[in-house]
Amino acid sequence: MSLREALAGAVARDPRYSVEAYEFIFAALDLAKVRKRKARRAKGRAGKPRSKAAESRHVSGRELSEAARDLALDLYGLLALPILQGWGIRSTSDLGEIVYNLIASGDLERSPEDERSDFDEVFDFEAALGSSYVIPIEDPEER
Repeated sequence: MSLREALAGAVARDPRYSVEAYEFIFAALDLAKVRKRKARRAKGRAGKPRSKAAESRHVSGRELSEAARDLALDLYGLLALPILQGWGIRSTSDLGEIVYNLIASGDLERSPEDERSDFDEVFDFEAALGSSYVIPIEDPEER
């Protein structure tokens, strides 16, 4: 069964979000986990003892929201905002709705300290994905 087929039930239960929105959340979750793993390795190299929380693969609402923002900008640039809006994602709260839909369907797990509100107003979507975006320009001399 493909990911799209597996997500069909979640989309049917909450049609506000397209299957692409759910796929995007999984990609953002992967990015957030990679970032967390890299940060954990960097702390380990610094000789600092790791706590249980540092060892966790759990990703917070803020971490996932920030990874989603960065992924959208990397993939779609100035089109990130209209693309995500087309999928039904208009705020970080929508990211939380999708995550909690996936928790309800058994596709994701939550930890006891997780709250749906962890995704509320993490950042202003329009500002983060629209007006403040700067097109990265490489210096041809640096290639």
